Amino acid sequence: MIRVLVADDEPLIRAGIRMILTSADDIDVVAEAANGREAVELVRAHAVDVALLDIQMPVLDGLSALAELRRVAPSVRPLILTTFGERENVLRALSQGGAGFLLKDSAPAELIQAVRAAAAGDAYLSPAATRHVVDQLASGQAVARGEEARRRLESLSTRELEVLALLGEGLSNADAGERIHVSEATVKTYVSRILTKLRCENRVQAALLARDAGLGPG
Repeated sequence: MIRVLVADDEPLIRAGIRMILTSADDIDVVAEAANGREAVELVRAHAVDVALLDIQMPVLDGLSALAELRRVAPSVRPLILTTFGERENVLRALSQGGAGFLLKDSAPAELIQAVRAAAAGDAYLSPAATRHVVDQLASGQAVARGEEARRRLESLSTRELEVLALLGEGLSNADAGERIHVSEATVKTYVSRILTKLRCENRVQAALLARDAGLGPG
């Protein structure tokens, strides 16, 4: 079972998330928190695999709680869930080691998919959040970022570039394996090599780098 903590200051939101997650036979919500400080304390008290954190919470907000969790409970995979899809929040969550970012209007199946991906060691970025990040490509720094990204990608083999492009599309290991006709385990090995070579903390950071370099769909 994937053991999940849900942190949100609105009881009805927590109840809805619990109902969605527990509808999956491999997910168990083991704790609920009404603020970020309580979330950190409960993660330390329970064997939590994935912590689902709202951004706007009293006492300690979700992004600050994420940063503290990375320090005191590095094995826990934090997912940010919010109504606030601003680019800055997405980037801050990812730069601090978040395992994914979802908006509260995401479909129930997407929430379950994100929790499963995080528990498996992958990262999940919702399509809506991805659009906010990709919007950076229109900024004045896009050219410099693209050049730097392409320089870093020079260390990758042809096959690794192919896998990285699929990460840029947001594909899971299983879906990527189907696309290039290899096993999920083989894709996971490639992803591990890619993260090491690119010095990325997670697959979402690698996917953003792929998009900066112009890999994958436009």
